[in-house]
Amino acid sequence: MKSSRQKEQHIVIIEHDEGRLSSLQNILSASGYRHLICASSQERVFEVIRPFQGRIDEIGVFLLAYDLPQSDTLKLSQMLSTLDGHDAIPLIFLASSATIIDEALMAKCHAANAATIVKYPSQVNDFLPLVELAFALKCERDERIVNEEKLVRELSERRIMEARLQYLVAHDELTGLSNRSGLEKALDFAILRCNNFKQHGALLDIDLDQFKVVNDVEGHEVGDRLLVEIAVLIRTTLDNKAFIARVGSNLFQVFISKILKAKALLIAEKIRLIIDEFDFKSGENVYNISASIGVAILEPLEGIKRPSELMSRANHACYSAKTLGRNRVSLFESDNDELVSLRDDAKWVPKIRYALSEDLFKLVFQPVVKLSSGRVSHYETLLRMIDETGELLGPVEFIPVAERMGLIHHIDLWVVSHTIDYIAALPKTQENICFTVNLSSHALQGDYLLPVIKKKLESTWISPSRLTFEITETAAVSNFSKTREMVSKIRALGCRFALDDFGAGFSSFNYIKNFPVDYLKIDGQFISNLAVDHSDQVLVRSMVEVAHSLGKKAIAEYVSNAEILRVLKEMGVDYVQGYLLGKPELELLEDQHISIDQLLDKELDIKNLITQ
Repeated sequence: MKSSRQKEQHIVIIEHDEGRLSSLQNILSASGYRHLICASSQERVFEVIRPFQGRIDEIGVFLLAYDLPQSDTLKLSQMLSTLDGHDAIPLIFLASSATIIDEALMAKCHAANAATIVKYPSQVNDFLPLVELAFALKCERDERIVNEEKLVRELSERRIMEARLQYLVAHDELTGLSNRSGLEKALDFAILRCNNFKQHGALLDIDLDQFKVVNDVEGHEVGDRLLVEIAVLIRTTLDNKAFIARVGSNLFQVFISKILKAKALLIAEKIRLIIDEFDFKSGENVYNISASIGVAILEPLEGIKRPSELMSRANHACYSAKTLGRNRVSLFESDNDELVSLRDDAKWVPKIRYALSEDLFKLVFQPVVKLSSGRVSHYETLLRMIDETGELLGPVEFIPVAERMGLIHHIDLWVVSHTIDYIAALPKTQENICFTVNLSSHALQGDYLLPVIKKKLESTWISPSRLTFEITETAAVSNFSKTREMVSKIRALGCRFALDDFGAGFSSFNYIKNFPVDYLKIDGQFISNLAVDHSDQVLVRSMVEVAHSLGKKAIAEYVSNAEILRVLKEMGVDYVQGYLLGKPELELLEDQHISIDQLLDKELDIKNLITQ
């Protein structure tokens, strides 16, 4: 059964006898083979197959007369077997019954092209099976060659891919520099040499200061081009012994072996200057790029065991350079205040998380007194944390850490939620008492707080007017539009707002005019020495006048003695709070009235005044 592929392929008949040629043509044509090519001599063979150059695989089989005149049978067989480098075309020798076959020659022909010999056919059935077998052999050979070529190609592609992946494991694809993995391996060897052979070194952490500007304004493609140019700049600045790596988006680290601190700082300064003098061009725009560089020294006395330790030191030194104004070099020092603070933060984080999960916070309340009547106007809600010994810790110990380490949002939510629950649980006799709640500088920068306040007010049914939120003046001014928007939304629920630490930044007075708060709470630094400091008196008097002129009430905190209270009363301050009137306690006062006159009649406590 002939396949369509067999019918499409050509049969080349090389026969000088016209009678035998005609007989072969008739047999093959009758059997469905239409593509027959005939040649009567060896010279004619190459003329008829010349058009098949480059597509010799379209020939399915050669039929060759064994006694072809003026022909070298073996040589012709070998030539036909190597056309276009192809060795998969079967060859059938045709011989008459009178032909004397050279067995040795036939063996060589067979070895050259698996050639076989057949007598001229007298019937179709004697000949066609061999032709079909030759086609089947050709098909099998073609398939084998295709599979071999495919396998070779796949193996080549796999080797290329493996080599590429192996390269990318240790290199940055964009710049061609080593990546973090490659740097860590280099540092492993450097630390080993340092600890065993006392060989010094230095790691430079190079952070591009203006990269985000270029990347955001010009796009990522231009940003990538900037990184490549900076990589070239660093590479050309250093000798071949320096190990350069890109370990972050715009962060490079350079390890230099066999170098002491003084020279390492000189090289870092050289790199900083070269980058600072570099002008990066994108179209018509020219950008001045600078770099903050941190330097960490590798030496035996440091006792560094892992690459991550050295990399962390260099990164911290770079952070110090950035906080000190950028575009400078900073050396890592273990007693650096920022590092000490960072270590303390790391110790505090699990304590704060544990306190949040185990509800180990407490609310304490300090009375705020209306100066004209002596009545407790409201209580300021303050936060304490219970430590492992059961003692209450003040917010100054854990709130700054929570703000730096991203935990302040959880604390804000805890304080607001528990304060509202506390108010809701008060007896009916205290249903008119109001409270203020301090919010962090981050509380009004997102949308997470408003839904909680709204939900708690709806579920507890307390009057929103009993709740006043305090934010610092600095927080209000730093993101004025966002803060003002959130304050307006919370006030729309019926709550009130107080601006704490008022006066800490006089440049912000122009913001206060349109800021939607009900109270201005004068910063305690102006109150502590008010009785003896004329400058503080002038400033506080001005703040009270500003508050009243804007239709807001003035609150003075840190009132610690009668003389301060007397001065504040003369100035017309509306509300006061401080240790003189009541310390923060876990319970509210039994009597919500404080005699201002009795407090003013007390003798001035000189010792208390000096310590304050």
